[in-house]
Amino acid sequence: MDFKHQATVTLSEVADAAGVGESTVSRVLRNHGSFSKKTRDRVMEAVERLGYVPNRIAGTLASAGSRLVAFVIPSLSNIVFPDVLRGASEVLEENRHQVVFSITDYDPQREEACAAAMLAWRPTAVMLAGFEHTMGTLKMLRASNCRVVELLDLDGIALDLAVGFSNRAAGRASAEFLLRRGYRRIGYVGHDLDRDTRAGKRLVGFSEILEAAGTPLVDREICAGPTSVEGGRVGLERLLTRASGLDAVYFSNDDMALGGYFHCLARGISIPSQLAIFGHNGLDIGRAMPQPLSTIRTPRVMTGKVAAQLVLTGAQPGVVDLGFELIEGATA
Repeated sequence: MDFKHQATVTLSEVADAAGVGESTVSRVLRNHGSFSKKTRDRVMEAVERLGYVPNRIAGTLASAGSRLVAFVIPSLSNIVFPDVLRGASEVLEENRHQVVFSITDYDPQREEACAAAMLAWRPTAVMLAGFEHTMGTLKMLRASNCRVVELLDLDGIALDLAVGFSNRAAGRASAEFLLRRGYRRIGYVGHDLDRDTRAGKRLVGFSEILEAAGTPLVDREICAGPTSVEGGRVGLERLLTRASGLDAVYFSNDDMALGGYFHCLARGISIPSQLAIFGHNGLDIGRAMPQPLSTIRTPRVMTGKVAAQLVLTGAQPGVVDLGFELIEGATA
């Protein structure tokens, strides 16, 4: 049977079916204001029977305060960002706010387009990863009448609110740990640092400590494209082909480090006696490895929760440093 479009059910039709006014239907659907249980039951029965879907755009534009919170994030394949969304959603949904998000694939121009699309919904807040944005994005955010929260980085100047940790400090802590363990011939395997500026800041901090100790990076391998387990495996293979005498490798994150671990297993390279491996993020899979991954654990879920709480409470502009935790693990 062919599907045929029907006219959209209106708020007025729901009100007529329930025998109440449109304003009463609106209060019931928003769960805000006074109405009896009997009235609510009549309205919800009419909504279900007629198949009514509220017009959220119209409701947002007509109200003084939107209940949408927009996230413009680089990726969903990288578990870091779903963790942030999970933390924020827990807080926002408890307070009758709705999360919407778009994906940039670490592309600044795409971030600008996503920000423009999100701002058209008049959200109460926009949350983005890091501080590095195009001039177009910055202009739109500054001109918008909403809160702006920059996440997972504190190495920069916040537009409004910033929640996370210093990536540069995380890189420095990683290098200090490896040096304390006696490693001196250290390499690096990472992904596209031009796009993932937070990974780039970690490498800067890491290199600063090594150079101050008189043991600069021996070599590095930067894999094209986004972070991946396969990229870490291939990257380590290429790095060791050029620098076979390395005693430790710092990876841009745990995904890449896991790929390096698989390469070592396949080639019979003993970890950490022949080669130490160190990651970043503290993902669950790293703790489940036969040798738990040595890494930095980042406060991803808490970042989302705190960011949401700041927006809901109308916090003054500022920065919240949640820090990070160094996990010694067993691979370094």
